[in-house]
Amino acid sequence: MLNDNRFDLLKTIQSPADLRKLSLEQLPKLCQQLREDIIEEVAVNPGHLASSLGATEITVACHYVFNTPEDRIVWDVGHQAYGHKILTGRRENFCNNRKLGGLMPFPSPYESEYDTFTCGHASNSISAALGMAVASKLTKQHRHVVAIIGDGAMSGGLAYEGLNNVSSQPNDLLIILNDNDMSIDRAVGGMEQYLLNLDTNETYNRLRFKASQWLHAKGLLNEDRRKGLLRLNNALKSALAHQQNIFEGMNIRYFGPFDGNDVGELVRILRQLKDMKGPKLLHLHTKKGKGYEPAEKSAVVWHAPGKFDPKTGKRIIHESHNEPPKFQDVFGNTLLELARKNPRIVGVTPAMPTGCSMNIMMKDMPERTFDVGIAEAHAVTFSAGMAKDGVQPFCNIYSAFSQRAYDSIIHDMAILNLPVVLCLDRAGLVGEDGATHHGAFDMAFLRPIPNLTISSPMDEHELRRLMYTAQLPGKGSFVIRYPRGKGVLTDWECPLTEIKVGTGRRLHDGWDVAVLSIGPIGNDVEKAINLIESANSPSTQEHCPSIAHYDMRFLKPLDETILQEVAERFSRIITIEDGVRDGGLGTAVTEWMSDHGYTPHITRMGMPDHFVEQGTVEQLRALCGIDIDGIKKQLTSVEA
Repeated sequence: MLNDNRFDLLKTIQSPADLRKLSLEQLPKLCQQLREDIIEEVAVNPGHLASSLGATEITVACHYVFNTPEDRIVWDVGHQAYGHKILTGRRENFCNNRKLGGLMPFPSPYESEYDTFTCGHASNSISAALGMAVASKLTKQHRHVVAIIGDGAMSGGLAYEGLNNVSSQPNDLLIILNDNDMSIDRAVGGMEQYLLNLDTNETYNRLRFKASQWLHAKGLLNEDRRKGLLRLNNALKSALAHQQNIFEGMNIRYFGPFDGNDVGELVRILRQLKDMKGPKLLHLHTKKGKGYEPAEKSAVVWHAPGKFDPKTGKRIIHESHNEPPKFQDVFGNTLLELARKNPRIVGVTPAMPTGCSMNIMMKDMPERTFDVGIAEAHAVTFSAGMAKDGVQPFCNIYSAFSQRAYDSIIHDMAILNLPVVLCLDRAGLVGEDGATHHGAFDMAFLRPIPNLTISSPMDEHELRRLMYTAQLPGKGSFVIRYPRGKGVLTDWECPLTEIKVGTGRRLHDGWDVAVLSIGPIGNDVEKAINLIESANSPSTQEHCPSIAHYDMRFLKPLDETILQEVAERFSRIITIEDGVRDGGLGTAVTEWMSDHGYTPHITRMGMPDHFVEQGTVEQLRALCGIDIDGIKKQLTSVEA
């Protein structure tokens, strides 16, 4: 495909310097080729499609007008940035995007000098870009800095913390708001509605800009006068329009909204704004999935569609009626089942109703489900507020995104032991989305917090029973973590019965070594033990250790009865978890043994003390030594 004549312009671009050699008239054709290239690559190597298609013209225009990488472009929600990767020397390797050892799933300075900041999670671009703009002034670098935010990220609180500082800190930052009315699901909330209604006359903006240039050239527009004129202008404009522009109310010049999929117009506007002093916000309307009809019609599905036929738009879905369901679907169906029986139950999610399957309850009970937008901390505190006055929220957040809600979990939920069920989806290794998305830290960072019950089900039946248990009266703040993807049971529906909090179960008895696991990784432990036992038969003449296996179920409180039994029976203990090795189950067991005067030899298996790259879940578990082969190797290293 790299030598395909359909990409005659694109194949000449090895860097933005090559892009800037093109004429303005050639840019629409380049955008078309870039869009087609992304579609064909993502069709066979799945990733995030619709957002990058919508941001194609913004990408081309920014690299055309600004002198990157010396000028800084700071991306928000990095799934917009496939075009950026291709234009910055990575087209040849883009076929390895999101693969083990290949390109990272989101922009990272570790990968390219054109990637100015990490952007796996949303809403951090304004703050980071402001820091770069201020650094530029302090170090006299005189570079331009552009933050590109959008795809729902304006609902995140950090964006407004950044805006607040932008308005008070001397800077020349340009903020581009890529407003596509979407995040992953459709964007929600008052700010989204505000942006839809916001309008400013283009002629007025052009005249105002030319007037400011003339005043500046005449020496009549120093910084103090500029701020004064801006405040007067904003007041007159608000009075005439009967509308307060929130950005100009913060002394941030506002331009737009304009068509963000018109590359020629974008270049013209960016050239006008490039050297304008003071903070500016350019509001652009774009179409998520632009240029590919299936993605335009169903942007939610085509956010990350998996493999598909680029010509027909038919998604390639391998379905089997004999396979277990995804954990998220078991959660979604069980939540609706519980909600039908318990009128106090509500569902809360920060912009992930489809991803976490809360859309199942949302369809049936829209008045009892709440999508709060990309606002994880608010999701927890909002849930806590409802719980304080008698409601039973199930708040579902991806594990990696729950990091953004840490203070709310402590200060607003746990401190009052409020009955919020915090369901952490995508816990553990998630695969191709890489280091920014692995649910690696939740057990380690939640374990020290008082009042929390922390659990992880080994299979779908356990998930259903834990959800039932968590909503019973008197359970307080309750965490349930479970992984991305499928479980192990096809007959996942089971009676909803209570599990006693703080109890585990012995799944396999033995006498040489005790294995303590938590969560679905316990299924791999069972498989490894079975392989060892099948090799330890009279016909093979092998003598392998006899292994006991305990599913702990709860990280907090620990099952002290099991720990007492293990401490008295075994001198060798192995702990296994799909989370960081330091601070989680292994650390908790080690601490308990030390506190109670036991000194067994403990081996802790889990994710290492570094950020794990992208790849398939199977590849990454092997890399971390926690796949079936790694577990088997560790177990057989114990002398019988």
